[in-house]
Amino acid sequence: MQLTIAFALLSSFVAAVVAHDDHEHDMQMPLDYVKYPYQAVYYPGDNDVTADSIFSGITTFAKLPWVKCLGKEKDATFDIAFIGAPFDTGTSYRPGARFGPAGIRAGSRRLTLYGGYNVPLAVNPFLSGLKVVDCGDIPVTPYDNKYAIQQIEDGHKELLHRPTFSPLGNDTLTGKPLVPISADGKNHPRIITLGGDHTIVLPLLRSIHSAYGPISVIHFDSHLDTWKPEVFGGAPSEQAAINHGTYFYWASQEGLIKNGSSIASISSFTLMFLRLHGAIRTTLSGPADYTNDDASGFQRIEAREIDTIGTDGIIKKIRDTVGDKPVYLSIDIDSIDPAFAPATGTPETGGWSTRELRTILRGLDGLYIVSADIVEVAPAYDTNAELTTMAASDVLFEVLSVMAKTPLGKVAQ
Repeated sequence: MQLTIAFALLSSFVAAVVAHDDHEHDMQMPLDYVKYPYQAVYYPGDNDVTADSIFSGITTFAKLPWVKCLGKEKDATFDIAFIGAPFDTGTSYRPGARFGPAGIRAGSRRLTLYGGYNVPLAVNPFLSGLKVVDCGDIPVTPYDNKYAIQQIEDGHKELLHRPTFSPLGNDTLTGKPLVPISADGKNHPRIITLGGDHTIVLPLLRSIHSAYGPISVIHFDSHLDTWKPEVFGGAPSEQAAINHGTYFYWASQEGLIKNGSSIASISSFTLMFLRLHGAIRTTLSGPADYTNDDASGFQRIEAREIDTIGTDGIIKKIRDTVGDKPVYLSIDIDSIDPAFAPATGTPETGGWSTRELRTILRGLDGLYIVSADIVEVAPAYDTNAELTTMAASDVLFEVLSVMAKTPLGKVAQ
């Protein structure tokens, strides 16, 4: 009797499997099946089924495959990698950005809810043929800033100097092979770093310099971040002199950035200080800060310029400054007004909206962005609606889309 029942159950199971195989809904497949082997599980293509359970599973950026790039998969190759740098002991006001990488990943969960196709840029960066992965976080100590900064540089450099998964290919116009634009002549993968406070950019630029030499920088921020250490914090010790307000000063002193070809978009009312002859909310010590900023090689775009020249004018200024040079992109979430992104280390009112920043980032289409970061996301100060972490992930979606469209190569002259 028991054998008969078992046989009947087995027959029913086989019949169900056969019926399942004949089902027209091709998305009914094993949970571990990956349609695109180097993409995330939930990345439907054009006219495929969308709105799967994107909130299930471990939380990586946009459900990208998790690769232990700094662990047991240290030989893994990729074209674009997300890596976290959970460091916040260089901040001057609100701590908490050590939880930024985790928060940004949580905010990115719905990026592919409807497939991930970027309509304005006409690309799905997740299905662009590139191998895009989430490498987790760089192990960063919270006890020793000097050691932590070295950890960040070493971790980033380890990823940057791996061979890419995909070759550069040929130029779409001439059909001629592309050659790398790096200083060392190699085709490097691109790294998108999730901060962390803005101090992390100094070790990141040190890493970038090892492959590209002095680099142009596009810097979206409410603050200059080129302050002299004796002004910003007073530099009571050698290590205290390196923080989230002085890292560009040190980058300039070390020759990591190209003078005159970098641009800082200062997205707050703080730059109205000189115009108003009095600060409604000052973060400058005075006009000397501008002089020091000029000496660091930056040109400035003020937040209020969006009211006169609009996003198109700002995009033109950026492109005219950077040209066709390799460029590093650093985005402080506080470039967005705290009405849209309140969870940040040093909030400043009068900034841009999320929509305006995303529009400007899309305007960088075609630039050679070699790597990028987003910093100063401190989820503890966010709303229950995850406004800031969603804004950060959406900003990186635009950056990733621009990267996916433009290979880091040119036709040899």
